[in-house]
Amino acid sequence: MRLILAIIFPPLVFFTINRPFQGLMNAFLWLTIIGWPVAAIWAIYSLSQYRNDELRRELEYGRRYSRY
Repeated sequence: MRLILAIIFPPLVFFTINRPFQGLMNAFLWLTIIGWPVAAIWAIYSLSQYRNDELRRELEYGRRYSRY
């Protein structure tokens, strides 16, 4: 869902992943016709980094509280 949102309305993705300042910068870039593809690529890249950070946190939490 967020991936489709990143392509159609890139600034909103940044607000859903708790990065409002980057969302405002992306909105400014998105409003220009030339900057729209760049804004979409930036949103997709940031979304993938956010997912990787979430997975890394889950793995660290699992290692910390696992029993051997």
